[in-house]
Amino acid sequence: MFFDNFDVKQIENLDLLARQVVEGFIIGLHKSPFHGFSVEFAEHRIYNQGESTKDIDWKVFARSDKMFIKKFEEETNLRCQIIIDTSSSMYFPENSKINKLEYSALAAACLMNLFRRQRDAFGLSLFEDEVIEHTGCKSSTTHYQLLLTYLDKLIKSPNHHKTTSAAKAIHQIADSIHKRSLVIIFSDMFEGGDDTEDLFLALQHLKYAKHEVVLFHVVDEKHEVAFEYENRPYLFVDMESGEEIRLQSNQVKEMYVEKVAAFKERLKMKCLQYRIDFVETDINKGLDQVLQKYLMKRSKMKI
Repeated sequence: MFFDNFDVKQIENLDLLARQVVEGFIIGLHKSPFHGFSVEFAEHRIYNQGESTKDIDWKVFARSDKMFIKKFEEETNLRCQIIIDTSSSMYFPENSKINKLEYSALAAACLMNLFRRQRDAFGLSLFEDEVIEHTGCKSSTTHYQLLLTYLDKLIKSPNHHKTTSAAKAIHQIADSIHKRSLVIIFSDMFEGGDDTEDLFLALQHLKYAKHEVVLFHVVDEKHEVAFEYENRPYLFVDMESGEEIRLQSNQVKEMYVEKVAAFKERLKMKCLQYRIDFVETDINKGLDQVLQKYLMKRSKMKI
């Protein structure tokens, strides 16, 4: 598994990691149903004096001593706002190779790297009980590096016992996005327990503003969905309130799995009702599942 190769918290260069993941993914596209989807450029053409030099292929110049422009298959102005839930439940599981928040930050970094390759503009929003960071959409290198610093801080500076008010935060973010965009959300959607109505009203706010919305439902499938624990007593701690309860895992497994399955089904049905793309995202399955879903969505839309 990809995350077995390193300790996420020890990442020194998030840009380098994102680039390696995306380049590996692009190579894999040639063996997939996405073969032919251009995430690089289609061809070269001779550089004309007076044009911008930013698209000159300097590697070709070094080999041939001639200037060629990388002619992209399509010039786009797609705008994408990435939203990450940074509440305490996203720090699960603790003391593991990767938790939900770290996975979301890495996925966001890889998406931003892909956006840059496609000349798309991107912004970042982080929330817990309120919006703690929100940027507009830009495509510049300086903007990219700034957003990577926010993501790097999330990974290396955990802050537990934070409550969630996703509905309030998403309403704020929806009011702040003034142009039609693709909105990508990373969240475990655990706010409010069974009552998700306020949260979906907030998501519906994004849809009313004509945004396309993709919700990556980020979970640890093994522990949070299948509830796979050894049959012994465990001390379970609420990561937001700190409340503790001691349980024998097998005594509650059947009821827990049933309730979680029902919760996920409600989420799916609500997303279907509001035309929101719902993507089950297991943090143990690598980052390709996120990049592939994004390309599928992008190939079907024009913004």
